[in-house]
Amino acid sequence: MPLVNAAEMLTKAKAGHYAVGQFNINNLEWTKAILMTAQELNSPVILGVSEGAGKYMAGYKTVVGMVNGMIEELNITVPVALHLDHGSYEGAKKCIEAGFSSIMFDGSHYPIEENIAKTKELVAICKEKGLSIEAEVGAIGGEEDGVIGKGECADPQECKQIADLGVTMLAAGIGNIHGKYPENWEGLSFETLDAVQKLTGAMPLVLHGGTGIPADMIKKAISLGVSKINVNTECQLAFQAATRKYIEEGKDLQGKGFDPRKLLAPGFEAIKATVKEKMELFGSVNKA
Repeated sequence: MPLVNAAEMLTKAKAGHYAVGQFNINNLEWTKAILMTAQELNSPVILGVSEGAGKYMAGYKTVVGMVNGMIEELNITVPVALHLDHGSYEGAKKCIEAGFSSIMFDGSHYPIEENIAKTKELVAICKEKGLSIEAEVGAIGGEEDGVIGKGECADPQECKQIADLGVTMLAAGIGNIHGKYPENWEGLSFETLDAVQKLTGAMPLVLHGGTGIPADMIKKAISLGVSKINVNTECQLAFQAATRKYIEEGKDLQGKGFDPRKLLAPGFEAIKATVKEKMELFGSVNKA
């Protein structure tokens, strides 16, 4: 099945009161693990690619080629969107040219007028090419590719201004952050989320920084209109823990345990287990 944009899967998720997971990819193992798990669970899925990860994987065209090749070779039949995560204006245009099916333009660090102007231009391009587009209001906290935010709460009126431009989905800061959550984290602002939802109506809302948010908060966010939840750090931590265990047990020194296909296998399985857990929590199983 060819890549699809994220519009239909997220519209269904919003109406069905569940969320589709965006799982960021960092290499071949990540991509294969996420696609195979989505297929096994019959779940739609969004593969997220940050600009840093795109550069690491030798460029956006390489990523598109790898993902399309895997979808064909693994006979993936569930809906898959390939999405630029926290894209710059220039990065968004490059991903459109490379063959991504969805982009995010993160203009949250610009004054609202500039965010609107740039988003409006990209909405027109995406509409012409049949792509989905995500915009952001209120910076998401933590660090993402060197961009650091403290976890702001978006202005609901500004959210409505961006939503009215015709974006497919909207990421609104509600106190969420990227990476591990600190012990003194105050939790999600459901008051902000509810206010945004009331002003943006049927627009699917996006929750960034899905790693470490308690399950009850995830479920409440979904009930208030969140239809897309981003996960990256949790898969990285699972991969790291499984790889560390393999090496600490000396398995890389046994036979051909140094072969990268064997060395990376425990991490690969750990990613699959994490993705499965998240898809079950989000409610996307058997929703393909």
